Amino acid sequence: MEQREDKLKEVISHAKEYGFVFPSSEIYDGLAATYDYGQLGVELKNNIKAYWWKAMVQMHENIVGLDAAIFMHPTTWKASGHVDAFNDPLIDNKDSKKRYRADVLIEEHIEKIRQKIDKEVEKGSKKFGDDFDEVQFRANNPNVVRNKEKIAAIEGRMKDALEHNDLEGVYQLIVDLEISCPISGSKNWTEVRQFNLMFSTELGSVAGDASTIYLRPETAQGIFVNFLNVQKSGRMKVPFGIAQIGKAFRNEIVARQFIFRMREFEQMEMQFFVRPGEEMKWYEYWKSTREKWHKALNLGEKLYRFHDHIKLAHYANAACDIEFNFPMGFKELEGIHSRTDFDLKQHEHYSGKKLQYFDPELNQNYVPFVIETSVGLDRMFLAVLSAAYSNELLEDGTERTVLSIPPALAPYKVAVLPLTKKDGLPEKARAIIDALKFDFNCQYDEKDSIGKRYRRQDAIGTPFSVTVDHQTLEDNSVTIRDRDTMEQVRIPVSELHQVIDSKVNMKHLLN
Repeated sequence: MEQREDKLKEVISHAKEYGFVFPSSEIYDGLAATYDYGQLGVELKNNIKAYWWKAMVQMHENIVGLDAAIFMHPTTWKASGHVDAFNDPLIDNKDSKKRYRADVLIEEHIEKIRQKIDKEVEKGSKKFGDDFDEVQFRANNPNVVRNKEKIAAIEGRMKDALEHNDLEGVYQLIVDLEISCPISGSKNWTEVRQFNLMFSTELGSVAGDASTIYLRPETAQGIFVNFLNVQKSGRMKVPFGIAQIGKAFRNEIVARQFIFRMREFEQMEMQFFVRPGEEMKWYEYWKSTREKWHKALNLGEKLYRFHDHIKLAHYANAACDIEFNFPMGFKELEGIHSRTDFDLKQHEHYSGKKLQYFDPELNQNYVPFVIETSVGLDRMFLAVLSAAYSNELLEDGTERTVLSIPPALAPYKVAVLPLTKKDGLPEKARAIIDALKFDFNCQYDEKDSIGKRYRRQDAIGTPFSVTVDHQTLEDNSVTIRDRDTMEQVRIPVSELHQVIDSKVNMKHLLN
């Protein structure tokens, strides 16, 4: 656990030092759980958005985009259930004075038991070598079986308590499991209470006459209320999807772990409208499709896992998370939900307008069912950054800090470095950048030794560094260095574009 915390601290420090993420309003001592994306952070963030948008919209003929307003009519949130049911069960430790989500404390306890199972499997693998049958081992080993039964019992109690809004039951489970506060180590807990997460504000210039409205806690409702507008104006046929990237706001009491859980965050969501009865087929399709999208980045197969929801949201008949192994452990990265026809029917009821689709093949009207895929952009950013960050010990005994960001997502694709600041080398380097900058984000760097400049580019994740030297002026060739292998080869300037494009073009991820 200590190693994980150290890794997170290193990532946070690196993100600030190199201009990826800054604490918000830092000159005023910051604002809790809010962050600003710096000059490199905004490039990485935009590249993640582009990768999602191209995969979701450009690669699917039947999915289109939307950019709905943050402010919506307040009845929207009554219809969606957020006014009455958008709560977190919170518990305080009386000694540390820290507040926690009660369900998260229980899930973290379950995770510790899962880790015991994994250690047992690892021991078995070492003991039996090539003869090891993991499936059989997990099914029959007494310690593994006992721990699996423990997890099932805890999950059963938690599901029952949460579904019945039994806060006393949630509290009793924490007591029975002897869960202690991660800060104080004590088990001195308050009762569990519910807390609504929506930010409210007032619309209108005079407070007394103003109408209470909310900052949207999710982007999905902007899609649902525009379902018919998009369907009719775009002549869309079911099944079809509407994709959106946008800000959402939640008054998180337990906002922590850097940009993982913030009060202002960005979501990349797609709502896919399907025929009733076909929702499970599409649910499985989108589970598989979204898993491929993540794994195409090659951050590491073992960093991902699926987690089926213990407690289903009021609108869902199936739900799972793609979890990622962050420095804080496995946490939700993306949610895939079968939302049934709940949202559109609720908006029909509250608005008095019909939100139905006429299916010419079936010759009937119906309210479509919805499959949702929703990934947190900030969490995706943290996943990429933390997986890419490493300190490497090199063969010569020196160390380098490198961000092995997937090349298509890297803030800069190439750095062009004149060996010296004279003899026409800077001018030649600028000319090379002028030829490349239409297709690639480039950086010019002439300060310090060439070795230090290479290290600087490694630390910000630039896939290629191109060195312009005196030989370049003679034969128009340059040395190109690969960030990951550190190999350097001499190539003609005329081949630069092709070599860079072969590694950084986003189409390699989308195939």
